[in-house]
Amino acid sequence: MTDSPNIARISALIGDTALAQMLQALMSGRALTASELGAVVGVGKVTVSFHLAQLVAGGLVTARPEGRHKYLSLGSAAVARTLESLMTLAAGQVAGRDEQVRTGPRDPALRHARLCNNHIAGARGVQAYDSLATRGAFAQGSGWQGSNPQRTCTFLLIWRWILPPSPPHKPSLCRDCLDWSERRHHLAGRLGRALLAHVLSQGWAVNAPGSRLLRFGPKGAVAFDRAFPPQIAV
Repeated sequence: MTDSPNIARISALIGDTALAQMLQALMSGRALTASELGAVVGVGKVTVSFHLAQLVAGGLVTARPEGRHKYLSLGSAAVARTLESLMTLAAGQVAGRDEQVRTGPRDPALRHARLCNNHIAGARGVQAYDSLATRGAFAQGSGWQGSNPQRTCTFLLIWRWILPPSPPHKPSLCRDCLDWSERRHHLAGRLGRALLAHVLSQGWAVNAPGSRLLRFGPKGAVAFDRAFPPQIAV
């Protein structure tokens, strides 16, 4: 008998082909109806209802009634993060056989900027990471080794970022996160959370409720490029 979390149940749900296809469809960030998800896997109403009941019971999907319809979305940011990691791994295995494989979401807007847990992913996230790295914000050797405190504090003061309080488990000040679509690193950790909070508070980008999409307005895009000049990306 073990007190460890039962990963077998979650793995079995994700490992089922039909359920995996539904979960991947929800990775777009849009809430979908049971009928729409049924169309994705080519099954009828009874079967899709059974599948969705399994996903909801497993905490991988949430259901939200709206009028005559019930809309399904991913259960949490942790679910999205896990799926993104698995999809990156799967795409890498395919890439070994086919160099033309397309990674990441098909939607160009999601490839440009999206949420990955509580930080910025996509081309914009990689742009910020590369810009900070070029200016010596990070110390990297054989793997991730944290941040340069002096440089990091300078950036925080210049842009008036406010670091979120450190929870009991004390996450890293900053760490790299392999980007699903760009296949390069974007910024995670407490500094990544502060970056996202700054971008949203300044109105550079907006995040629609129930979606992972980050949409930059024209002025926000200019401000972001000024803070993280793309021409100095490594």
